[in-house]
Amino acid sequence: MIEITESWIDSIAPNSSAVKNGHDLVKKGKFTELHLSSDQQVLFGSCAGSGKTPYSPSADFVFPEKPVMRCSCPSRQIPCKHVLGLLYAYAGGENFTAAEMPEDLAAKREKAEKREEKKAKEAAAGTAPKPKKVNKSALKKKIMAQLEGLDVLEKLTHSLIRRGLGTLDAKELKNIQDHVKQMGSYYLNGAQIQLRKLQTILASRGDKEDTYTAATEQLGVIHAFIKKGRAHLKAKLEDPELALDHESTIEEWLGHAWQLSELKDAGLSSSEAELIQLSFNSYDDPSRQEFVDCGYWMQMDSGEIHCTVQYRPYKAAKLMREEDSFFDAACVPALYRYPGDLNRRVRFESFSARPVEEQDIARIRKYAASSYAEVVKMVKNQLKNPLGDQSPVMLIHADRIVSDEEGRLFIADAHGETLELKDLTEDSTVQLLKFLPDDSLRDTAVLVMFDHGLASGRLRVQPLSIVTGREIIRLLY
Repeated sequence: MIEITESWIDSIAPNSSAVKNGHDLVKKGKFTELHLSSDQQVLFGSCAGSGKTPYSPSADFVFPEKPVMRCSCPSRQIPCKHVLGLLYAYAGGENFTAAEMPEDLAAKREKAEKREEKKAKEAAAGTAPKPKKVNKSALKKKIMAQLEGLDVLEKLTHSLIRRGLGTLDAKELKNIQDHVKQMGSYYLNGAQIQLRKLQTILASRGDKEDTYTAATEQLGVIHAFIKKGRAHLKAKLEDPELALDHESTIEEWLGHAWQLSELKDAGLSSSEAELIQLSFNSYDDPSRQEFVDCGYWMQMDSGEIHCTVQYRPYKAAKLMREEDSFFDAACVPALYRYPGDLNRRVRFESFSARPVEEQDIARIRKYAASSYAEVVKMVKNQLKNPLGDQSPVMLIHADRIVSDEEGRLFIADAHGETLELKDLTEDSTVQLLKFLPDDSLRDTAVLVMFDHGLASGRLRVQPLSIVTGREIIRLLY
């Protein structure tokens, strides 16, 4: 029998509206037929639509990790609301009668099986399609253009520093905006993002001291990018193969979009991984001009905390599927890792889902770090790299919440070591404690995001999720 959960269906839906519409079709009894194939691998049926002819949604699970979903409706969304409704009906226990697969579905399945067999034979024989050869001449021209762009960027930042941040006016902000556009011509997407972020900071109407502090920090990031980017590009020109750097994040900063084949060839992939999402958040990133869907996942065999990131450009956001919180365990046939340090970005093309069980929660808690001193050391090493993630996420053991004479709140471990909580008041902490099994955090794991305040010089943490003995309580959606 096919195992389908509502959480998995939610995860493949294009957006929240499609989820609602799929549920509504079931609630309103729009499905006139619901069938399960004799081999118990295909769901199909008929759903009343706006016209006289009902639509024919189907979901073929002959390859469970890559189900094929089809519908006769004109919707451009995949899966459409009719397929989602079909899946929700099955997950909700609706009666599916046994029936032979329609001929058109059987024919399409046969073609798909032949394609998969051909791929398997090619892979076994070592005759799988080779990656396209790199046009070295074109790549050298691109690198030379990037080096020129870094020179232009350096001149701009030196000019801003010489003039002083306090003297900047609307004309200078317009100049920065013009340079943002120029960076695109030099193939420097990372520079565009960082310059746009600087412009946003300088254009803000907040406290001037905070603005100048943030701008100074951002200029430091841009300076590090220029320095490391230039050194990397010059070294790359001296390499006859013009090879990519699989160890650091500099390629992404320079605008390279990693292909899964490149990550696999670099040994940055593994098979049969199980992941459980600990936290999820979607936010607007004006510096990228994109919406960002970010999930933090624990790899169950290693305890590593990875992140999945989906960027949805403003112009295409309505056409892209929005990621969402995922509450099951994801069984991933192939997991791809991006270069990086803590919380490496990962990708996977397909997965199957199973419910999170009590032993999974117990294993997650065992991976929580018990020594804050060691955790802080790891985080500080990460923060030393200006091009690294400045908000690393860690899972730590917690014992209690304490406050100091100034009213600041801290989370403490069993050894008495503390980490300051960010943006939490006494009242919100009381509310947080209501979710816990007793009046303290004793023997509880907490997923936290670190933040280093440049002005204060203090390292603080923002709790994202609490892992009790029975469940994962998410504080952020």
